[in-house]
Amino acid sequence: MAVNHPPAARASDRPLRIAMVVPPWLSVPPPGYGGLEQVVAGLVDALTRHGHEVTLFGAGGHHGTAGDFVSTVPEVQYPRLGESLPELAHLARVNRMINAGDFDVIHDHTTIGPLVAGRRAVPTVATVHGNPVGEYGDVLGEVDRDVGLVAISHAQRRLNPVLPWAGTVHNALDLRGFPRKTAPGPGPVLWLARFSPDKGPDVAIRACRAAGLPLLLAGKCNEPAERRYYEQVVAPLVGDDVTVVFNADRAETLRMLVDARCLIMPIQWEEPFGMVMLEAMATGTPVVAFDRGAVPELVRPGVTGLVCERPEELPAALRAANGLDPAACVAHVAENFSVERLAYGYEEVFRRFLAGRHDVRESVRVAAR
Repeated sequence: MAVNHPPAARASDRPLRIAMVVPPWLSVPPPGYGGLEQVVAGLVDALTRHGHEVTLFGAGGHHGTAGDFVSTVPEVQYPRLGESLPELAHLARVNRMINAGDFDVIHDHTTIGPLVAGRRAVPTVATVHGNPVGEYGDVLGEVDRDVGLVAISHAQRRLNPVLPWAGTVHNALDLRGFPRKTAPGPGPVLWLARFSPDKGPDVAIRACRAAGLPLLLAGKCNEPAERRYYEQVVAPLVGDDVTVVFNADRAETLRMLVDARCLIMPIQWEEPFGMVMLEAMATGTPVVAFDRGAVPELVRPGVTGLVCERPEELPAALRAANGLDPAACVAHVAENFSVERLAYGYEEVFRRFLAGRHDVRESVRVAAR
C-alpha cells in the first residue's frame, strides 16, 4: 500500500526553488514510452501548483509542464539511448548552468547524476528509477554521502539498504483527462512493456494460450537488444491468437488499456515499480501479475488485480480478472497514487534532507568555535 502523504499546513515554510533534472533521451511528458518522464511531468505540475518554483532541465526544444524549461541540447537524444556520453554531456551542461544562489535543491532523475552531484554547489536529492544492484549498485555505492537517494518502492530499497536513502516515495499518475471504462473490457489480454526477458512476453503468450484468451503484445522494440530478443524468442511463439504492436504512441497505448480484458505482468525480475500497472488500473483495467518487486505495493489482490506465485496459476487468474470492478481499480489509483501525494511526498523529503544538512553544518560550526 502506498505511503500516506496528506496535505500538511506548512505556512511557515517558504516555497522551494527546485531544479528538476531529467535524462536527455525524451521530452517531458513523453510522446509514447517513458514512465520516468510521465512521472516527472506530473510532479513538476503538482509542485508548481503548491507554489514552488520549478525549473526543468532537459533536452529538446519543447516540454509540456507548468514549470520553466531549460534545454541543454536542441534535440532529444533518444537515437543515442544506451550511450554514456550524451547523458554525461547533458549533466556537465546542467552543472554549469546551476548557480548556488538560484536554487534550494536539485532533484535529479538521471542514472549518472548522483555520481557527479557531489561537485554541485546546490544540494542534490536523486530518485533511483532502476534496481540498485549489480553495476548500477556499484555506481550508487560511490555516491557522495551528501547526496540523498529516494527509492520509488520499499521493494527497491530493500535490495540495497546500505545506500544513503533519504526517503521512499511511490511514483504517481496524473489522472486529469485520463480515459476510463465503466464495465469490464471486451478486448484481449494486454501485455505492455519493452521486449525483454525481464518482462516475460513468452510467459504471457503461453498463459493466454492455456487460458484460451487472445493476447495483444504491445512492446517497445527499437533498440538492438529488444529487436534481437523479439526475433529469436518471441516471434517463433506468435500465432493467430497473438497480435503484435510495436512502439505505440501515447494515445494508442491508452486505447489499448481501456479496451483490454486485463493487463498481464509476468515479470521475471524484481520490478522496482511498474508504471504500466498504475496506468492500467487508472483506466479500470485490472492487473494479473507475479508476486515480485513492487507488485504487492501497487496491486490489491482480489480488488484491483490478481497476484500469482507460479506460471501455472496465470490462466485461471486471467479468466477471473474480468469479474473485478473497474471502478475499484480507478479509485485505488486516485486514493493512493495521485500526483498530489507524489508532490507532498517529495516536499517532505526535500525539507527533511535540507534540514539535516543544515543541522550537520551547524554542528560543525559550533564544534569549530
